[in-house]
Amino acid sequence: MGQTRVERLRSPGSVLPPAAPPRKGLLARIWGELRREEARTGWLFLLPAMVYFAIFTGFPLAYGFWVSLQEWNMMSPRMTFIGADNYLALLDDPTFRECLANTTYFTVGIVICVIVFSFLLAVLLNQKIRNMTLFRGIFYSPAVTSVVAISVVWLWILDPEYGFINQLLRAVDVIGPRWLADSNWALPGLIMTAAWRNIGYFAVVFLAGLQGIDQMYYEAASIDGANWWGRFRHITVPMLMPTTFFVLVMTIILSFQVFALVYVMTGGGPGGATSVIVFYLYKQAFVYFRMGYASAVGYVLFVIIFALTLIQFRFLGKAAEV
Repeated sequence: MGQTRVERLRSPGSVLPPAAPPRKGLLARIWGELRREEARTGWLFLLPAMVYFAIFTGFPLAYGFWVSLQEWNMMSPRMTFIGADNYLALLDDPTFRECLANTTYFTVGIVICVIVFSFLLAVLLNQKIRNMTLFRGIFYSPAVTSVVAISVVWLWILDPEYGFINQLLRAVDVIGPRWLADSNWALPGLIMTAAWRNIGYFAVVFLAGLQGIDQMYYEAASIDGANWWGRFRHITVPMLMPTTFFVLVMTIILSFQVFALVYVMTGGGPGGATSVIVFYLYKQAFVYFRMGYASAVGYVLFVIIFALTLIQFRFLGKAAEV
């Protein structure tokens, strides 16, 4: 009596518990896993994808960052190491700040148009109407149409003299804006074009979310006396939060990378009113041959998109969990 637990375990006839096996290091554990036949087979199947990623993604990323620390005009085989000077010059560049403001304006407009109109279109496409599959295909078709072809068509639609929109406005005695020829209306014109192309695609995404909501929730709410607005507010909107979050993240990422529409429709004009970050990067690299500076622009754009995505996951990620 009075013995401690350790003394009782050490007394004659007692049996000590087996000592815990020493923990293996990380490399030892990895090597142990690789020695298993299943692991070797799995890594063997992953090897082609890993080699492809290393050659066509990993190496270009690393090389691009190395180029961003250089001064290089692409004409000379020699590069001059200048460290972070390209990044410091970029922070003091008023043209880059203007392009960032234009890109932000474009992104906000696209996000609002896509989320609102894609959701409304998805609600319409979710109705039980004859030939609904045909309508879904029609609305989705812009998403698989060439961006260049869409840009050329919308150049005609937005033409200030002979365009379809201004012709309709003249029919009701309204003088339409000059659209892409006006610095105040050029970006809204691009937003209309980009929204028209992307609304059908994201409507299909919203439609998948709507069809994934179990009908028993609506039936239970109807039994409890909820009207259509109550069902929409307390069932549809909360249950679609994961889909809405996905659409928001993807729309912002795609909008910050817009290039083809600007290149074909406005060339950054008039007066730089539609010059966005990727178009600015293109001009620095292939017009002014400042490859190091252009690489710095690309990595700053990456940091901006990455930061925005993290912010969205931080503040909206939990709200999107169902």
